[in-house]
Amino acid sequence: MDRPTTQLDKADVASVEIIPYERRYGPEFKLLNLEWLQKYFTVEPIDKVLLSRPAAIIKSGGFILFARIGKQIVGTCALLKESDSRYELSKMAVTASYQGLGIGRRLLESAISTFASSVKGELFLETNSALTPAIRLYESVGFVHSPRPTGPSHYERADVYMVYRP
Repeated sequence: MDRPTTQLDKADVASVEIIPYERRYGPEFKLLNLEWLQKYFTVEPIDKVLLSRPAAIIKSGGFILFARIGKQIVGTCALLKESDSRYELSKMAVTASYQGLGIGRRLLESAISTFASSVKGELFLETNSALTPAIRLYESVGFVHSPRPTGPSHYERADVYMVYRP
């Protein structure tokens, strides 16, 4: 169900900035992701590692983006470096009170732009079929369903594998 958009919401959304990782936003990265993980699933061991050490994502060649309104961080997503030519779109979250306003789309488009300008190769994601609005969003920007490569998934909850094909 879509949340009604008020004039205040529209003004807030117009002022959303997509910014790169800063160490001071590490706690928000963790909190935003725990919010949705605990609502829909359980926090898996890989989640605990990634969320507790966001600077390690950057250090290993990945990227983290945040959606900020004023001084408030309301969303985030990460590009995890799998190899020199493969990156995973991961840890995408928008706090519940700001969902349905296009902030996730802005984050996703910025992540794709960051990937396209920084890396040559494949961008993929793993998700769960229960997250229908997220899957529709991914499809709308060019992700397509694809067979999962051989080997185990990073996530027990993942039953959908998608690859970015602009």
